[in-house]
Amino acid sequence: MLFLERLWETCRRFPTKTAIDFRSRSHSQRLSYEDLMESTSRAVAWLAALGVAAGDRVAICLPKSVAAIQLHLASCSMGAVSLPINPGYSMREIRYLLQDSQARAIVVGRDGVASSAQGSRSDIGQATVKEIDPPRFDSLLQARGRDLARMPVSGDQTALMLYTSGTTGRPKGACMSHASLTANMEMLNDAWQWSAADVLLHALPLFHVHGLLVALHGALYASATSVVHGAFDAEAVLEALRSRECTVFMAVPTMYRRLLSEVGDQTADLRHMRLLTSGSDRLPVDLFRGIAARFGQRPVERYGMTETGIMLSNPLDGERVAGQVGVPLPRVEMRVADPQSGSPSEVGTVGELQTRGPHVFSGYWNAPEKTRLSFTQDGWFRTGDLGRIDASGRYELKGRGTDLIITGGFNVYPSEVEHVLMAHPDVEHCAVIGLQDSDWGESVTGVVVTMEGGSKEADLIEHCRKSLANYKIPKRIVFVESLPRNAMGKVQKQVLRATVRNTASGD
Repeated sequence: MLFLERLWETCRRFPTKTAIDFRSRSHSQRLSYEDLMESTSRAVAWLAALGVAAGDRVAICLPKSVAAIQLHLASCSMGAVSLPINPGYSMREIRYLLQDSQARAIVVGRDGVASSAQGSRSDIGQATVKEIDPPRFDSLLQARGRDLARMPVSGDQTALMLYTSGTTGRPKGACMSHASLTANMEMLNDAWQWSAADVLLHALPLFHVHGLLVALHGALYASATSVVHGAFDAEAVLEALRSRECTVFMAVPTMYRRLLSEVGDQTADLRHMRLLTSGSDRLPVDLFRGIAARFGQRPVERYGMTETGIMLSNPLDGERVAGQVGVPLPRVEMRVADPQSGSPSEVGTVGELQTRGPHVFSGYWNAPEKTRLSFTQDGWFRTGDLGRIDASGRYELKGRGTDLIITGGFNVYPSEVEHVLMAHPDVEHCAVIGLQDSDWGESVTGVVVTMEGGSKEADLIEHCRKSLANYKIPKRIVFVESLPRNAMGKVQKQVLRATVRNTASGD
């Protein structure tokens, strides 16, 4: 049974059970499963009135809200493709996604940056731009709802497209089918023993695979309740965790550091929580130990990515080893392979992590060659991440085979930031690297060669602020006389990282 079929069955079986309990500083909203089904059916009619049909991409560029959830589910239900976009993106970033995806419509917040697209039709293609006030969205759903049970979708239809990228080229749309999304939910439901009695504390973004699929879909698949915070606030989240209201919490390492900072020298007894998970970036061993010591809970670290969902997880019951991401989920095939030859690596040898199974995405939107290169000839998806497996079958991440930066759980692609820096008239050469950061995991760092008498650090950071989302903006600019390059003229980023680290430490 596909995810949506199971969800609508839950709505009929438990109509009065709370599905979404949304809380923010400005408003709160509670939806029962019956309310969720009804509002989704009206959102389907609302999208259809905009001209959206099966197969169309629907860009959802909204702040975290009930409206964002309704539109996502409505897009998937009518056979269209949900395309969540970070509302913090600049118009330049949004414009590229709209042009590349050929989105039929984009729904934006009334005060969002993308609202300026109304006057930029030549820049955004054929997308219909619709502004809404998310807290008041339900009042706009006046059309007669569609019968969702009579709008079946097939497993091979694309349900969701999320943009991701390597360290070269522009972001590319990863297409996930209804079948692959359902497979992920089935695997996690089994591995993490979700039940209808669970209450998820949801403090993650909804435009990211972690918050949208792993957290929200996981709770809905299990017929559970989601207490959804409009934004992450360490004090509010810690209060909710202590209240014994919730049983499941998912976060990125940066969030856990914020929570530990909020606790200070004290402890917070969270032993009543059934499950704490950490993902989207590697969980440092010191942070794992700090959570265990101060919260009385060992977090379940797991490993996944946009193209595959979750592949590996530490066990719910049994030993959770700091620094390891566990074992494959049911029906997931995993292996470590030599990045050059492609042959399987021996136990304990570092190689590229590769996976195969029903959880893997369908391919990249309009990019058959990139899709082909991402798979081996026998169907293994090449993650680009490096790791190894020990004698007990547990996996450990050892870094990335690319220069991707993960900061606060979000992916930053250096080439994109470099492109913006190079647009500044004072920048002669530049490279963007990630440096280890105890708070963010990695901090985005720009290494710049400037013209004589060029701009200062603050000037370049402000320049980036005009074109990039906040988490992509360099936290530091380092000025150098030249960049280390190999014989082919390529910047040697490993050498650069070591040089900048040594300079920072005073070596």
